[in-house]
Amino acid sequence: MELTETTDPFDLFAEWFAAAQAGELNDPEAMSLATIEKDGSPAVRIVLLKGFDRRGFAFYTNFQSNKGRQLAADPRAALCFHWKSLRRQIRVQGSVTQVSDEDADAYFASRARVSRIGAWASDQSRPLDARATLEARVAELDKRYPGEDVPRPPHWSGFRLAPRRFEFWQDGKFRLHNRIEYRPDGSGWAGTRLYP
Repeated sequence: MELTETTDPFDLFAEWFAAAQAGELNDPEAMSLATIEKDGSPAVRIVLLKGFDRRGFAFYTNFQSNKGRQLAADPRAALCFHWKSLRRQIRVQGSVTQVSDEDADAYFASRARVSRIGAWASDQSRPLDARATLEARVAELDKRYPGEDVPRPPHWSGFRLAPRRFEFWQDGKFRLHNRIEYRPDGSGWAGTRLYP
């Protein structure tokens, strides 16, 4: 699909993401997630995309983590996908909402058992006195939930970012890159070509 001002950004994202899944060496679903700290300063980290459709881009986390608390306080965020081997980047900005309990339960159940145990064991983003403390909690929870049935913790769920802006960037020779921004125009999405 050609990168033009009239391209549907969701269709273009799906095409570029499929190419990344086929050709990117490591973690094509990795994306930078930027949130806003209580004092207004930005915070950014890498998370994994766990689903997308026309409603937006879903990712999961511990709501007691820094990003969880930041998104609860200010539900605006930005994503950046960078696929170096494909020489492409996509930026997405929008607002976030919590995913449904059904979506969170389904994704949580698909995770490896040890990852599900880890969601209970980790007080994410808070100080940890020693690695042994975390390992002891994992061992304790491993005994508490001996089978495959590990319930989703109440503090663990997901967010979905609903886009209000996309920017697609494709590398060009001599830094003459191809950039197009898409914003809603009332009846769909309108593209604007940007200088490199």
